[in-house]
Amino acid sequence: MKIRTAVVSLLAIALFAWFLSRANLGDVWAQVGRARVDLLLAAVLCVGVTYWARALRWQYLLAPIGPTRFRTAFRATVIGFAALSILPARAGDLLRPYLLARQEGLSAPATFATIVMERVLDLIAVLMLLASYVWIFSDESTLPPRLRGPIEMSSALATAAAVAMMAVMWVLASHPERIGALVGTASRILPRRLGAPLGGLASMFSSGFAVARQPRALIAAFLWSFPLWIALATEVWLVTLAFGIELPYAGSFLVQALLVIGVAVPTPGAVGSFHEAYRIGVTTFFGAPNDAAVAAAIVVHAVSFVPVVIVGGVFMAQDGLSVSRLQALAGTARAEEMPDEVPVLRSPRR
Repeated sequence: MKIRTAVVSLLAIALFAWFLSRANLGDVWAQVGRARVDLLLAAVLCVGVTYWARALRWQYLLAPIGPTRFRTAFRATVIGFAALSILPARAGDLLRPYLLARQEGLSAPATFATIVMERVLDLIAVLMLLASYVWIFSDESTLPPRLRGPIEMSSALATAAAVAMMAVMWVLASHPERIGALVGTASRILPRRLGAPLGGLASMFSSGFAVARQPRALIAAFLWSFPLWIALATEVWLVTLAFGIELPYAGSFLVQALLVIGVAVPTPGAVGSFHEAYRIGVTTFFGAPNDAAVAAAIVVHAVSFVPVVIVGGVFMAQDGLSVSRLQALAGTARAEEMPDEVPVLRSPRR
């Protein structure tokens, strides 16, 4: 774990250094000082809306597992995303379902499975918003023909993969016991100590996809994904405008898709990868000056991550949770949600 933390930290430093290497830092600082404060405050408000929408959507996904309180879902969501920014190994993805499951008396593996469902819904929403920009709102003046083809191909392949993942989750939800029995038969070819635990884990994990058997709850969760990601896109758009960069509103859907790729790089708090993804997006596709793009990237990242870390810190203090305590809970969550007997399932990704 220490080696992995050191590697990703070095990666973050290298990416951030590369991000700054072509910028005039004096001009970047001046650009930050001239940014419109009213637009930045509106962007912070959009960030708050996203966590409210995430907690509400999560309740729909959790409904088949058991009743949950909005307050609990919201606080666990904020603490989980704060942990993603300050702890290594994406501990927040484990802490969020673990904290909620512990407080509401739910199955930890089933609750964790709803996070996987969330990721698929997020991916579909981001891709559909990207497709709306590529196919409806863009033209040759905003999306050059040499770039349109690769983007269309990439979005089509990613959409197909997301639909396939939804189909797999529907199968898991429809027959959790059969999935457990099927995986259990793998003990014939796997070491004996892995077969039974893997089967039990698969059965519990697939029960977390039970929302797929409740169309109304699944549709509600799916529909709430769009206000969530539109609010995130609006945040990016407002900060970009605050720096005088001309970005069509629908163009923020393209920048947002690039930021999702940047966040997928496992650096602490997405440092470096997030910044460079934004800079590439607004300079390559929308002709932004590099120094303005660098300044805006730094502020977009701060607006996206700092408020949730502050509010998450307040919630953690209220609950008596320190950073070291969160790390210990993350280890417990990893053991309960992804048992040691099944190591191949222990590294969730955003």
